[in-house]
Amino acid sequence: GDMKVARPVVVDRSQSRSRSIRGTVSSSSVLAHLRRYSLLRPVRSLRRRDGSFDCLEDSSPLEMKPLVVVGSANADFVLQVDRLPAPGETVSASELDLFPGGKGANQAAAASRLGHETHFIGQCGKDANGDFLRKALEESGVRLVGGLKTVEGCGTGSAYIFLQPSGENSIVILGGANQKGWSLGGDEESAIAGAGAVLLQREIPEAVNAEVAAMAARHGVPVILDAGGVDAPLGSDVLRNLAVLSPNETELSRLTGMPTSTEQETLDAARRLLSLGVGRVLIKLGARGSAMVSAVEGGDPEVVRQDAVKVDQVVDTTGAGDCFTAAFAVGFVRGWGTERSMRWASKAASLCIQKMGAMVSLPRAQDT
Repeated sequence: GDMKVARPVVVDRSQSRSRSIRGTVSSSSVLAHLRRYSLLRPVRSLRRRDGSFDCLEDSSPLEMKPLVVVGSANADFVLQVDRLPAPGETVSASELDLFPGGKGANQAAAASRLGHETHFIGQCGKDANGDFLRKALEESGVRLVGGLKTVEGCGTGSAYIFLQPSGENSIVILGGANQKGWSLGGDEESAIAGAGAVLLQREIPEAVNAEVAAMAARHGVPVILDAGGVDAPLGSDVLRNLAVLSPNETELSRLTGMPTSTEQETLDAARRLLSLGVGRVLIKLGARGSAMVSAVEGGDPEVVRQDAVKVDQVVDTTGAGDCFTAAFAVGFVRGWGTERSMRWASKAASLCIQKMGAMVSLPRAQDT
């Protein structure tokens, strides 16, 4: 069944309000973008399949198209350690837990738990971990395109997470079925064509991401890419089809080859990505919040800052970035605008870090 979710902490409103450095992206421009991509259609019903009502924060007479997530599904083995071992050193773990995870699966579950219809395209092995992930996604309300494809002769992807008492983690990933046997057919293209947006990460082959991004572009569907995953440059065939690219500071530095140790350096690196054809860059800044850098024709890029929502105790940061990106993607599809989407994403991520595990710690709409 569903796990109980930690109650939201009470915070000073000033800590969770967006602030603009060089102006903000207007809601009218965002709606114009959504209409250009045909993301909005007349409402037929806001009732979900289980009989409950979708948790929209406003009373807009619109039905949003679903979010389609294409990406990885992993079994997460979490080892609790006092500290990471030095080279040649052995340390003891106090506990070992198994959780459903993978950046793709986490983001699909997060979006669905936040009340938005979400479809997931992914793969697993023919093993117990595959069944475990399939059940976890279905319990989160995710619709599995093709039932979560089983790759013969290959194990389900897995992640080995070393969790320290501070809540910080280090992760080693074994790709397994996430890296082999991909084939996008009619079911997958139909799902992508009917999406309000497609959300990608970098834990599946880059060629698959490029194919999905091109497919979405053909159907006028915007693509959001979370840069988490493989440490490698992004090809132009992916970059030119991205509406939003979302790295953290480390990923931003690796993608651009530029330093990101100061705010100015971070913004300069984001501008570099804009020059390569990316529409907007959403930078995850950890405890310092997030920043959206958007291209402006004939002028300096616009930057919107969002502070992190403060919590009493950080338990586990695994999955927080996935929760943030997925929540932002839901706001994007619903046409909420940059500031509102970032504020909601920050609040959702703050709930995630107060529980152990990735998918099981993701909040529900009523908690945000």
